[in-house]
Amino acid sequence: MSKAVWEQNELVNDPHQRADKAQKVQAMFSSIAGAYDLNNRLHSFGLDQAWRRAAVRIAKVGPRDDVVDIACGTGDLTELFAKSPARTVLGLDFTPPMLDIARQKSGRRKHAHAVPRYEHGDATALALADGSADVVSIAFGLRNVGDPLRALREFRRVLRPGGRLVVLEFDEPANPLIRAMNRFYTHRIMPWTASLIARDSSGAYRYLPRSVETFLDRDRLRTAMLECGFVHVEQIPLTFGTCVASCATVAR
Repeated sequence: MSKAVWEQNELVNDPHQRADKAQKVQAMFSSIAGAYDLNNRLHSFGLDQAWRRAAVRIAKVGPRDDVVDIACGTGDLTELFAKSPARTVLGLDFTPPMLDIARQKSGRRKHAHAVPRYEHGDATALALADGSADVVSIAFGLRNVGDPLRALREFRRVLRPGGRLVVLEFDEPANPLIRAMNRFYTHRIMPWTASLIARDSSGAYRYLPRSVETFLDRDRLRTAMLECGFVHVEQIPLTFGTCVASCATVAR
């Protein structure tokens, strides 16, 4: 069993306000890396991959585009971008055990287009040159970054004119009945079953629904993107609004 990272009393308040949030998130994902893919598939009923495919479509990747997938985890979205016409694909993550799994998975695949690279990276301090990417993506990871606004400014910095940022994040459905059902599932059922499957006692699956509840909703995320230098934001609700794809562009 893994070591506790999030104590129950630490999640009563907003976990995004903690000074040690980045370190806790890294330790948490290290503890659940081995069961991460299985839990994603089971507890999203396979929809997590459909959402990622939607993100790739929304990014409108061209044959001369360089793609950077931030908080790539075990590489699911990165590998989907590798199937697109992209010229290069780079996956970055803050948690080494996640990258180890991503590299193992990638090594078992045949890549018809770009062969993805995987590197350790911090979303708030990217080791990338200004204007070096055409597409930046982050799936279900922005809320786990120590300073999301700083990360958004970094994404803007590394994007070329006309570049696109695609963010996938969970959100609260607008329909009251669906919202209530979703909250019961994500707050009551999923934390117990996911922790059981992962043999996890880090508190990861108590943190995750709490991190969604206390993070920016779609309207505040749109405002944050515009404040960080993007010129247009399109938001597409997926699966009754339980997930939202936000695509922001850089002025040409």
